[in-house]
Amino acid sequence: MFTARCSQHQVILKKPTVLVTGGAGAIGSHLVKQLIENNCTVVVLDDLSSGRRENCPNDARLIFVKGSILDINLLEQIFTKYPIELVFHMAAHFANQNSVEHPEADLLTNTLGTLRLLEFSRRFSISRFVYASSSCIYGNSTGLISADFITKLETPYAISKLSGEGYVHFYHHFHKLKTTVVRYFNSYGPYDRPGPYRSVIPNFIWQAMNRQPLIITGTGKETRDFTYVEDIVHGTLLAATQESGIGQIFDIGTGIETEIIQLAEKINQITGNPAGIQYRERRKWDDITRRKANIEKAQKLLNYKPQVSLEEGLKRTYQWLQNESLSYTCSGRESYIPMF
Repeated sequence: MFTARCSQHQVILKKPTVLVTGGAGAIGSHLVKQLIENNCTVVVLDDLSSGRRENCPNDARLIFVKGSILDINLLEQIFTKYPIELVFHMAAHFANQNSVEHPEADLLTNTLGTLRLLEFSRRFSISRFVYASSSCIYGNSTGLISADFITKLETPYAISKLSGEGYVHFYHHFHKLKTTVVRYFNSYGPYDRPGPYRSVIPNFIWQAMNRQPLIITGTGKETRDFTYVEDIVHGTLLAATQESGIGQIFDIGTGIETEIIQLAEKINQITGNPAGIQYRERRKWDDITRRKANIEKAQKLLNYKPQVSLEEGLKRTYQWLQNESLSYTCSGRESYIPMF
């Protein structure tokens, strides 16, 4: 056992071999970095459909496997070859809009893929299975909501993520697999790039960097709980490494609501963007007017304490996107243009 440092945080870890699915993604790569820095051997399984290999550190303790969580033969090879003790299941067919356009791919990856990983984890007696879920499973609930509350679901992504939670619950109670579910609230930060299926913050920052008006779909009064990726990873590690996390579901957010109009104004201020804001019609599937994490359970059982303010997180993300854009220009490519 040893004390692992995660920015200003501390969590207690041993030095296992860890499997991180989706480890090249925006959150998974930050998790991989923390595990590597704490001398864990990390096997990353990622098909690079949305993640990037360069997001992961170049380190001898990292084993990168390009492939799908749906590939049974590949999973058999990984679990047979490596002495995996922990599984962080971060891989997903990501984004609500993407799931609306491609519901079958969403179902296969997020539901069947989760089931297959659970079955391999059961067969190989994994010590802990951590499932990265989403605040989308709360549907159109408003106000401070309990981590045990379920309501109407708005997209295939929300349906498939909740279905994954159902299988996690079954494997914990029926097969006695030690599992933990963490529901993420609007994660943002470095490695979260702009694009058609990506999050509002990188898209807003990219628009601002290009001196374009920030496009709000709705009234702008909608709220979200924006959580910096370091706090997301910290909460995930706490949930994965403490006995109090076994069999539990945790909201991982800040517990603070921010109106989208406030977010847009803050980004325009940080970036010096003079183009202002434009409004468009709300997307058909997006009826969520308010969302706020209930982190009381995580605070009580895990001593989870988010550290990074929205303003500080936005500044860090803006700096990273500036450097990312510059690196593309210096590499000889014309520009870093997301496919909107």
